[in-house]
Amino acid sequence: MSDRDVFEYALVRVVPRVERGERFNAGVVVYCRAKSYVAARTHLDEAKLLALDPAADVAGIRAALGAVERICEGGAAAGQAARDDAGRRFRWLIAPRSTVVQPGPVHTGLTADPAAETDRLLGLLVR
Repeated sequence: MSDRDVFEYALVRVVPRVERGERFNAGVVVYCRAKSYVAARTHLDEAKLLALDPAADVAGIRAALGAVERICEGGAAAGQAARDDAGRRFRWLIAPRSTVVQPGPVHTGLTADPAAETDRLLGLLVR
């Protein structure tokens, strides 16, 4: 038997001016059904953001990224999503949207430690 489980992940992207389509990675959301695990880690590169849009709402974008993390964590800070299981919260977060903070496509992999995988993907794909 394998000691690794299937996981899914999606990048969280910032699209400062939706009409231009320019974007950069600002986080990752990881879901592992076998472990009932869902988590997000975010990192906003303000220099990239302001290079793409000098008038960007930095505080608003930080708040949106923070909301992604809170929804994953569940509990009272997740609002209505607190009642949902990890899988439903992940599916809601990866649903396409045309806002400044958008999910990317979903990818899969195998991991023995979803939390470590979340940190690894943040370092590899975002920072």
